[in-house]
Amino acid sequence: MPKTSSKKDKGGGKKDGDDKKNSGPPTAALFNKVKITPLGKKKDNKNHSSRFRVSQDRELQKLPLLKDAGSGVEREELFIQKLRQCCTIFDFAVDPLSDLKWKEIKRAALNELVDFVTHQRGVITEAIYPEAVHMFSRNLFRTLPPPTNPHGAEYDPEEDEPTLEAAWPHLQLVYEFFLRFLESPDFTPSTAKRSIDQQFVIQLLELFDSEDPRERDLLKTTLHRIYGKFLGLRAYIRKQINNIFFQVLYESERHNGIAELLEILGSIINGFALPLKEEHKQFLQRVLLPLHKVKSMSVYHPQLAYCVVQFLEKDSTLTEIVIKGLLKFWPKTHSPKEVMFLNELEEILDVIEPHEFRKIMRPLFQQLARCVSSPHFQVAERALYFWNNDYIMTLISDNADVILPIMFGALYKNSKSHWNKTIHGLIYNALKLFMEMNQRLFDECTVRYKDERQRERAKMKEREEAWAALEQAAIANADKIKGQIPSANNQYTSALDNEDLDGVDPETLAETIKSLPEKGTTEDAEPVEAAVQRDLTRRKSFLPVDFETRKALIQHQQHKVDPST
Repeated sequence: MPKTSSKKDKGGGKKDGDDKKNSGPPTAALFNKVKITPLGKKKDNKNHSSRFRVSQDRELQKLPLLKDAGSGVEREELFIQKLRQCCTIFDFAVDPLSDLKWKEIKRAALNELVDFVTHQRGVITEAIYPEAVHMFSRNLFRTLPPPTNPHGAEYDPEEDEPTLEAAWPHLQLVYEFFLRFLESPDFTPSTAKRSIDQQFVIQLLELFDSEDPRERDLLKTTLHRIYGKFLGLRAYIRKQINNIFFQVLYESERHNGIAELLEILGSIINGFALPLKEEHKQFLQRVLLPLHKVKSMSVYHPQLAYCVVQFLEKDSTLTEIVIKGLLKFWPKTHSPKEVMFLNELEEILDVIEPHEFRKIMRPLFQQLARCVSSPHFQVAERALYFWNNDYIMTLISDNADVILPIMFGALYKNSKSHWNKTIHGLIYNALKLFMEMNQRLFDECTVRYKDERQRERAKMKEREEAWAALEQAAIANADKIKGQIPSANNQYTSALDNEDLDGVDPETLAETIKSLPEKGTTEDAEPVEAAVQRDLTRRKSFLPVDFETRKALIQHQQHKVDPST
């Protein structure tokens, strides 16, 4: 080995070559080598994988093909051997190039199992159930990685890249096998319920927080198949899904699988029997409606709106509860979210019953009037598109005597004052439709609106005149009292102003006290009450004097100077 030099330079032990290399300011080439990540830019998590328990013994042997197996017992044993062989877990995150030969053996075995279960009949025996569920659990039930976006900001599918599982080549085949296993005609739920229990459902639901959209899509199908085949687990599955929603609402405000869970619930709600149970109505009020207030609602809003509409199609008496819930959670400052609320509102109005519409039309159109007046043109535009819906126009026409007075002010005002010309055209269209509905009512609303505007202008003028008169009175009063000293206090304070009580002679203090008149009496001045009444206004810097306190203070100072008295 070459000998290392033990000599050090005076400048700190660096070699001459290092001194020459690091002397002087850094060059531009050196700066170019430094990669600066912009603030707020997300890291590339394309291969961000979960934490798997990698098997110790990963050397696999290639087994014979299932189609070459002989009798049923031999084929069942080979099937179980392949299932156990697929329980081997490999590393795809830290060292993806390791164990390539054995990874390929497992992949080929999984493909063979998928094809075998799909096309063969009578191959799922009682001994297969625990082995298949164990293989599924061993490969998929794992610790998910920490969220790349822990604050739950909105995910933009056009700009943000999804986080993908590095082990997906094997995970996908495991999901495919289990789905074919559940969908097989040979599958018997009564036999499988010993392996697919409540604990299995909980672990399956935990995987919905995976950031890989491909996995969440297969999980959605898997859970839906389990819900359809295991009647005893249905109530439990709904309860656990509710718990996930409650966690999002009141704890974390983020979960990656809300859209998929709502999609499952949409098909479940569609199959509810009538009349609806009280449990299902509470789910609508306590879960679905509060989900409208979550920050990341845009990720799952289409599925949420579908579930709400499904409830209304089942039971129209829930319309008032739903509309009031939407108005309660209506966004105040988030315009894109307001547009989503308007989209959902139109879907609800498409299925609403006329008698239910009359119950909620006043608060509903008061909110629509505020939306029409919104300075954000997309909100105003989306609200005015309601007048292009034939069914909504029928409902408005039947109740124009109530709706037109509510909407007229917002429409008339924004037809002239809104900054966007497209909004002007839509408002003119709405006004024209109202005019064609009821010309007499339209004229009455016009006259009433003009009278209200005149009253508002007159009231504003009176307010301005009152403020102007008050300002003139204040100026005149300031000129009147300028330079005046309140006489009620003058006789009591003139003898004591600018006095230093600490250094005054006791005899002088006594004379001063004797010279003060008694409380409430005057010699040459006007009575105190009259003076106070005359000088009602005083300057902020002038503070009233408590004469008894001042007198007691002088007496105390006298005793302090001459303790013998």
